[in-house]
Amino acid sequence: MLHAEGPLLTVDIGDRSTETTDIDEINETFIGGRGVATRLAHDRLPFDADPLGAANRLYFATGPMQSSTMSFTGRMNCTGVSPLTGGLLSSNAGGFMSRNFAATGYSAVELVGASDDLVIIHVTDTGVEFEPVPDLAGATVPETLEYIETEHGMESDHVACIGPGGENQVRFASILTSESRAFGRGGLGAVLGSKGVKAITFDGDSSPEIEIPPIQMDVHRDAATSDHIMKRQGTTSVTELANEVSALPTRYFSELEFEGVEGINGDRVEEKKFKKATCSSCAFACKLPTRDEDRGVETEGPEFETVMSFGSNAGVDDIVDVMQSNELCDRYGLDSITCGNVVSAYLASEGEFGNTELIFETVEKIAHREGIGDLLAEGIDRFHRELGVENWTVKGLDFAAHDGRTLNGQGLSYATATRGADHMFTTMYAWEYPLVDGEEAYDPTGLEGKPEMVIEQENARALEDCGIICRFSRSFMTPERLEGLFSTDYETLLDVGSTVVDLERHFNNQRGVDREDDTLPYSLPDFEAALDEYYERRGWTDEGTVPSGRVDAVASAD
Repeated sequence: MLHAEGPLLTVDIGDRSTETTDIDEINETFIGGRGVATRLAHDRLPFDADPLGAANRLYFATGPMQSSTMSFTGRMNCTGVSPLTGGLLSSNAGGFMSRNFAATGYSAVELVGASDDLVIIHVTDTGVEFEPVPDLAGATVPETLEYIETEHGMESDHVACIGPGGENQVRFASILTSESRAFGRGGLGAVLGSKGVKAITFDGDSSPEIEIPPIQMDVHRDAATSDHIMKRQGTTSVTELANEVSALPTRYFSELEFEGVEGINGDRVEEKKFKKATCSSCAFACKLPTRDEDRGVETEGPEFETVMSFGSNAGVDDIVDVMQSNELCDRYGLDSITCGNVVSAYLASEGEFGNTELIFETVEKIAHREGIGDLLAEGIDRFHRELGVENWTVKGLDFAAHDGRTLNGQGLSYATATRGADHMFTTMYAWEYPLVDGEEAYDPTGLEGKPEMVIEQENARALEDCGIICRFSRSFMTPERLEGLFSTDYETLLDVGSTVVDLERHFNNQRGVDREDDTLPYSLPDFEAALDEYYERRGWTDEGTVPSGRVDAVASAD
């Protein structure tokens, strides 16, 4: 089976020391990316680690496909204990850094400990350098990238960094790479900030020579020649559809349709798009550099989730306002989905939906933990009672778009996902809108037959994150092509994904997560019965815990 190659580099930030460990067996078993990082975290990270304490560890990892030139592979993985959910969480970012990471010769990099002084860590194939950067305290993401390019000649595709949000340990701070691509959900930027790390750079000339089957060229050709609407509108192409089927969260989840959708839909984004953009080696080119000359706003995006969080959910019907909110999140290093939902919760408490000046002001306050921003920086799960708003979270993570009250299978997947209410854990919504061919579609209403499908898609998404392959490859990466790429049968690949989910859940079980956490703030038909079926098919207990024997079997298989 095709897999990542290279050792683990452990960087002790406090001691300013490094260690290299052979992890060939883990790479062979877990392929790379999220799988390898999850196994390492499960084995090496204390179950009771404080997410913002020195005992937490952060793992950057790539997969075998980052040694290819195939489309949909310009991504990499980051894993740690989330300060927002309190559980083990993996986040995935696109852009151009993954190839530079692979060029260091390591398959994974582990950050341990913490620094008393703000530093940049430079990782190369010849060693690691720790650079004190006290003058970068409080610097925005663009300011940090400008410093690194000026002082070291490295462009943004070599850099993963945080802004003020991460330094101030905002629980939903992101890690930015390639200027605007984010390890977004779950607050891993705050983990980097808690370790006193402003940025980490990757450079080298030691990429592993992994032989990728020639089927990669078929995928690349199809991506280049496809006339997909996402090439023009990115994920915002689904905005109108979500609104039409009553699945677009509006005014802090109080409604499911937005009367101002025409002002923030895919057409409006396409009008503001001023050039093509992509991730490393990808011919699909679905990214969205946008600009408004009159307002002087330029950003990348917004994607659909941000259109929801800072648009319909905030009662905003002007795409330029959403663009400005998106740009502020990138500048300060904040997850735009959570930040938009947090701001929308605050607008709900103040009766100020649509107040864009208040929105921009609040984003800045959150990033710097000033005034009300200090409370909002804790996330909805921690402040909802104080503001008197509903707690629209699962396991501490606020909801994405694709509303589960309409798309019921997506609702079930929000409840079961180890990350919480994250749409990318299964992408079940694609089968319920549907965005797939009719014969593959599911009736969005009800949960009959869906637990099995949720499990299959959770496993498939975990597999992609091990590879690492972009979610938007869905129309191109058939099971047959995956078998050809990874040189094994599809069921074996899904088993890898299933094991990753088991390890994540087992880790979180040790931190107290069980059935009581697999809940929703709304009712779905036969939800408890569907949850029972889900656990049974997973081989978990009725209380949603992973039997220790399953984890022991994983260890003995390596």
